[in-house]
Amino acid sequence: MTSEERVVIIEPNRSWFSLGLRDLFTFRELLYFLTWRDVKVRYKQTFLGASWAILQPLLTMLIFTILFGRLAGIKSDVPYPLFTYSGLVIWTFFSNAITNSGNSLVGSAHLITKIYFPRIFVPAGAIAAGLVDLALAFVIQIGLMWYYHVRPSWAMLMIVPLVVLITLLALSVGMWLSALNVKYRDIRYAIPFLLQLWMFASPIIYPLDLIPQRWRWAVIINPVTGIIDNFRIAVFANRPFEWKSLAAATLITTVLLIYSAFSFARMERHFADIV
Repeated sequence: MTSEERVVIIEPNRSWFSLGLRDLFTFRELLYFLTWRDVKVRYKQTFLGASWAILQPLLTMLIFTILFGRLAGIKSDVPYPLFTYSGLVIWTFFSNAITNSGNSLVGSAHLITKIYFPRIFVPAGAIAAGLVDLALAFVIQIGLMWYYHVRPSWAMLMIVPLVVLITLLALSVGMWLSALNVKYRDIRYAIPFLLQLWMFASPIIYPLDLIPQRWRWAVIINPVTGIIDNFRIAVFANRPFEWKSLAAATLITTVLLIYSAFSFARMERHFADIV
């Protein structure tokens, strides 16, 4: 009696409108393992380990406080160190998420060329791993609030959807850049430069009140603006939420996420050939 061998041929979907949602559900457990892999690799053979997640925004806050808070005299409605750190907590996560996800496909070439799985899990896992750093850095945020006698309120519950929103924004930008980085390797050099410009275009070291009213629209179309501004409101509960800027951030993030998902799916079928 002869046994018949079953051959499974995996072919890329030629449709531009296919996202492979069935495969995402089938391989959903792989996202957890890729995330855990990135967490372990990030702190493997490091001297300070997870302390880097705290030191990066903390030391940056100290430098910004000296340069912009004391020397430049920028004022805020809360103590300037607390104001700056609250913006850096979100921005540091966002910046690292884009950097790590943008280089994730090239760094995982050994997996992409050998086995099949939804490639979107690679940048998504790199971003999800950054949530661990965000949680650690937020512990310092709580400590600074205690030091400056800022009491938490029920408004802090808004932090959860804001973190989800900034994560989706990082995913939309990160997976698009990761796909481009497979084909154009100079993207890895452009990412830090673009993030640096993006940081100064966002209200991290300055409040929105310093922007003239006629130019305020240019800041609002930056989705990071609405997220960081409302994150500060959730933390400090010192004024009502800015629903217009949050709605703009949500709309822009949704459009970017849809565009990036379809663009990633269109370029995905060539990854194994050129990575």
